[in-house]
Amino acid sequence: MSSEPAGARQSLFPTTRWTLIQASRTSPEARREALAQLLGAYWRPLYAFVRRQGLDAEEARDAVQGLCARLLEHDFVARVNPEKGRLRAYLLTAARNHLASEHERAQAARRGGGAVVVPLEPEDIERLVDDDASSPEDAFHREWAVRVMERALQRLRAEYEGGVRRGPFALVLQFFRPGAETPSYRDAAATHDMTLPQLKTFLHRARVRYRELVREEVIDTVDGPEAAEAELAELLRVLRT
Repeated sequence: MSSEPAGARQSLFPTTRWTLIQASRTSPEARREALAQLLGAYWRPLYAFVRRQGLDAEEARDAVQGLCARLLEHDFVARVNPEKGRLRAYLLTAARNHLASEHERAQAARRGGGAVVVPLEPEDIERLVDDDASSPEDAFHREWAVRVMERALQRLRAEYEGGVRRGPFALVLQFFRPGAETPSYRDAAATHDMTLPQLKTFLHRARVRYRELVREEVIDTVDGPEAAEAELAELLRVLRT
């Protein structure tokens, strides 16, 4: 288990789950900050969903920003309840409802003042359009699963780079990052001055911790252990399709 202080980890990776929402109900300012963090984690699945609905890139970006403003106006964070379902399902329903009304989208579109602005990544965002998902919902769920894995990998990186875990994170990436060129165990061990048993132990420990971090990313977006197991199973199913 990691010996990193809880506060240090939270400062690097703010909670964007039910615990954040529940803790934010003290003031409108806290709810706005919670919504900004929440949408910062989920904007890519939301973009994938609206882009697959047939909107062009500019329209899709405006739609996501409009959804952010609408959720802020309707105090979404104050109304959601972990006992009533998955956070992912809440946001997908909100996006579907938002797109159903052209008038509401126009009213809630990007604006100044108190609007929540979600940073977009234009150099990466159109990758989503090339996804072979068969429906907007499939695109949303696929990007959600990818983002869960990416956030867990970012947290694992921070543990290695912060000295919490020992060893070369570049080696971890060679074996864990999708699409990375994977060397043979023998070549990797020689490159990093390890024996084969040392390499296998190193990668085993990294995998165990990575699975723990993926579970942490999922578990607080649902209500209870059984729902968490179902959500993890769904994540694996989506990644395999």
